Amino acid sequence: MTRRRSYNCAKTEPSELKRLLARSIKRCLPRNGRALFAWVSMFLIRGLTSPMLAQAGQSLVWLKRDLPPLFIFEGPNKDQGVIDQLLRQLIAGMPQYQHSVMKVNRARGLQMLREPVLRCDAALNWSRERESWIAFSLPVFRAMSNGLAVRRVDHEVLTPYIKDGEVDLAALLASRRITLGIIAERNYGEFLDTLLKQAPTQALTLHYGTDALGSLLQMQRLGRLGLVLGYRPEIRYQAQLQGIAEGELQFYPIQGTGKYLSGYIGCTDSPQGRQAIIEINQLLRSLPHEPLSEAYAAWLDPQSRGEYLEASRAFFEQQAGH
Repeated sequence: MTRRRSYNCAKTEPSELKRLLARSIKRCLPRNGRALFAWVSMFLIRGLTSPMLAQAGQSLVWLKRDLPPLFIFEGPNKDQGVIDQLLRQLIAGMPQYQHSVMKVNRARGLQMLREPVLRCDAALNWSRERESWIAFSLPVFRAMSNGLAVRRVDHEVLTPYIKDGEVDLAALLASRRITLGIIAERNYGEFLDTLLKQAPTQALTLHYGTDALGSLLQMQRLGRLGLVLGYRPEIRYQAQLQGIAEGELQFYPIQGTGKYLSGYIGCTDSPQGRQAIIEINQLLRSLPHEPLSEAYAAWLDPQSRGEYLEASRAFFEQQAGH
């Protein structure tokens, strides 16, 4: 069992926040609005360093972790993840706060949400257990549910547990025939979290650290793991970074998970955090869901995109009471 703890935290510098604000404002202005853009940018950027305004606004720390395609820390798509884009909109739309961004791993991020300082994470799964200590927003986006990645050369080990194209993960784990790699302290959704808690200890390999999924995929490549649990777009992206050809892996859905799940914003469960969620929800109601869904769909395989977009549209229309 790997227990590598590497709490990599880096607070966003003022220059990065200036870029985030400037980029968000520029996208919202017409092409002939450059003079207005320059004036508004100067006003906001000065506000970041003005002692008077700094005292007036409450500090809000946004927690980010390397979670492609939601957050992307490195490479040609750096800061262009689906929730990277949403975060820029949230920061631009909530000038009443002093915003900063901190990069953390999953374990450290959850620990920080338990502390009294106002912090928020824009890409969380909801669970009953988490709701007891995290203030959650309205659903923000839809994602494909977690599934199992297996090396193509090892796929036959799953055959006895596949029915209608889905794996009976409970039976597979109980058989102890194969080891499943998971990211420590990640929430995989209530259904899967329950299965993992009930699984034999020796059937699981937990990994802590910033690059946990990449490390698990390398362990699988070396034959030290049979399966890796995760989101298909994230696994495809991390496999590419690790030099693993897409054809080397096969991906299977899991019985009982449902095809999609919702992502939420979660803040510290304090009076300040609950107030921030009220204001975040107000902003979310004014933002269209289609751009976020389309940004996520771009990371899916071509066969899945159309079905995902239709399912996401129907979900948010139902949420809005249409």
